[in-house]
Amino acid sequence: MRNICEFLRKKDVGSIGIGAMIVFIAMVLVAGIAASVLIQTSTKLESQAMSTGQETIQEVSTGLAVFDVKGYASAVTANMSNLTITVRPRAGSADIDLDEVFVELSDTDRKLVLTYTDGTANNWNDSTWGVDDVFGVSCFPGTNTDKNDFGILVVEDADGSCTEANPVINRGDKVMLCVNLHYLYNFSGSYGILERTNVWGLVVPEQGSPGVISFTTPSSYSDTVFDLQ
Repeated sequence: MRNICEFLRKKDVGSIGIGAMIVFIAMVLVAGIAASVLIQTSTKLESQAMSTGQETIQEVSTGLAVFDVKGYASAVTANMSNLTITVRPRAGSADIDLDEVFVELSDTDRKLVLTYTDGTANNWNDSTWGVDDVFGVSCFPGTNTDKNDFGILVVEDADGSCTEANPVINRGDKVMLCVNLHYLYNFSGSYGILERTNVWGLVVPEQGSPGVISFTTPSSYSDTVFDLQ
């Protein structure tokens, strides 16, 4: 009888040991799975944080600066018929593709959105060697078919990055965005812009901060070329 009791007790102890081992193995498996999930989650979060940080840096540092706006009053229409908006990349900015830039202009009555189309007549001119008459250069879109385009007059481009088919500007580059106001009929109720007209707008790149445009046309177009901003 004693031998039978000892045998049964040893059998119970063995069963308890096997159960404890099964529980231990299950805990190790659960811990391994949890660790794997945590590692995957932390990796994804790190990757997303790095991507978000890079995009934020580009968004903050990239942008266009408008530092000069000139107007030309046509003797034919007696209104301001042409406009040049001189822009450059902001300090620390990434490359900016002017093919993806659009210009907004408004005079409270109407809002215009202008874009660049390469290969169109009077949309491009490389004047890095200088030009004797900016408003006489053929880079102002001049027909009704391309009246919603702006032209590009390259002023400074040391590395040759800004071409007609691929107009990309980077550090040190300066270009004039040329707008033919004569064909923007009804922008101010007539061909071109009338006197005493408040005009504002933006030069918006694909990514980053836009350049701001804001000026009021003179009370009288007694001259031909006007400094507006």
